[in-house]
Amino acid sequence: MKKNYLIILFLMLCINASAQTEKLGYHEIKTDEQGNILPWYSNEPGKAWSHVIQLVWNFWDAMRIDLNGLPYYMNHPVWKPEIDDPRGIGGDQFSMALSSWRLLYAYNGDERIVENMKFIADYYLSHGFSASNIEWANVPYPYNTLVYSGRYDGDMVLGKNYLQPDKAGSFGIELLNLYEMVVDKGWPTHNVTDEIYLSAAIKIANTLARHTKVGDENNSPMPFKVNALTGEIGTLRNNNWSGEITGISSYTSNWSSTLELFLELQKLNLGETGLYKQAFSKIINWMKKYPLHNNKWGPFFEDIPGWSDTQINAITFAQFMMNHPDYFPNWKTKVRKIFDWVYEKFGNDKWKNYGVTVVNEQTIYHQPGNSHTSREASAELQYMALTADRFHYDNAIRQLNWATYMVDSDGKNKYPDDGIWLTDGYGDYVRHFLRAMAAMPQLAPSDEDHLLKSSSIVQDINYGHVIDYQVYGINGIEIFHLKQKPLNVLFNDRAEANGESFTWDALKKGGILTIKRTQTAKITIVK
Repeated sequence: MKKNYLIILFLMLCINASAQTEKLGYHEIKTDEQGNILPWYSNEPGKAWSHVIQLVWNFWDAMRIDLNGLPYYMNHPVWKPEIDDPRGIGGDQFSMALSSWRLLYAYNGDERIVENMKFIADYYLSHGFSASNIEWANVPYPYNTLVYSGRYDGDMVLGKNYLQPDKAGSFGIELLNLYEMVVDKGWPTHNVTDEIYLSAAIKIANTLARHTKVGDENNSPMPFKVNALTGEIGTLRNNNWSGEITGISSYTSNWSSTLELFLELQKLNLGETGLYKQAFSKIINWMKKYPLHNNKWGPFFEDIPGWSDTQINAITFAQFMMNHPDYFPNWKTKVRKIFDWVYEKFGNDKWKNYGVTVVNEQTIYHQPGNSHTSREASAELQYMALTADRFHYDNAIRQLNWATYMVDSDGKNKYPDDGIWLTDGYGDYVRHFLRAMAAMPQLAPSDEDHLLKSSSIVQDINYGHVIDYQVYGINGIEIFHLKQKPLNVLFNDRAEANGESFTWDALKKGGILTIKRTQTAKITIVK
């Protein structure tokens, strides 16, 4: 009888344990002793984050070839294993990928990442830009209206000849970053491709700057969607249902990348710098007067039915302010207000019992997002690193932990209640984990060596018995997490001198190496 009782008790405990287990994404939720969410792969957050972003890259890198001979991600916005998604790419799909891959290359040194970046840029430049003799000249179209055509020529909703100026700005800065990444890397002969990247970035900036206006409460300095041939502003259509026109696409606040493009070209003294300065002033003054004041952040996504306010526009501008505080005397207060607005509009407490509040995508689609939640976390960690105010620290860590559950063991990365988006799950995912670790290097995996942050574009990096790297520009700072204190750091094969230095801050495991350069771009870390 006692034996039967023990068996029954055991079965009841098993049933109770099973009832308490909840699946999130692809995995059963793991928790710490207090019941707060841990990553599915490892109890050490940084180790888990490093693992999932590598899985995501591996999946992208090995993605199947589509019917027209291109990688699947060059044609579609959502991955499906057998039947192709009928839609063309997401509006910022390529820019997001270039943004994440640039950071990921510095993190792991995989040269295939650089080759993928060049492939995407080369193909888009030769198959997706408007003509040079039209109203909106030399800027990329965000969509392939004939999915298998291999050409990008319009907008997902409005069709052929329509483009999104904000997406042109985001591709322009990534082209400029790619130019800095590959130029003068010791090619045996002159490399014309480098100049093509630079020339295209300048042409994009020229077109955007010439079309930048002052803007008002209902019209941003450039429209959200516009006909490249005629300059006519596009309509806002209730495309998910009736197709009814609900207004015009005259407004978005997604101008952070465009502002970065104007700033970087001025810094390099390339292109029409005077025109860029004027356009920059118009946009930043408009951002301060309207979105930053009234939280009218507006649309970002190309497929929305009518008007929608989006988290991505707000948080991306918060990041811009933190990266350029000189333009915003009260940036700390302004950034906190944006965070507050996001939680008021988009906070999702479905997993509150696991100690985390996650973030929904936009007002017209209140669904929690892997990209949007991880973006929130990385931006808040950056703010906390800059201010030492750890107001949301635990939640930010758990947001990133939560987002890992969307990644399967083979690298599929799905939107929680939707498909495997090649924007949200790939380009607009990896960068947020890398930015989080850049903001707080102590969060990086304790048993791995990684470059987490550089004030310059990283051109080349090799992880081995020594760590060799080269950057664009001779003056700057890099931050590494290393498994052990290095024996030495050489600046262009010589010891530190003339203001160049390195410091080591030990952690329980490994430590943080900070390198300051004043006159060299080539560094060797002797381990």
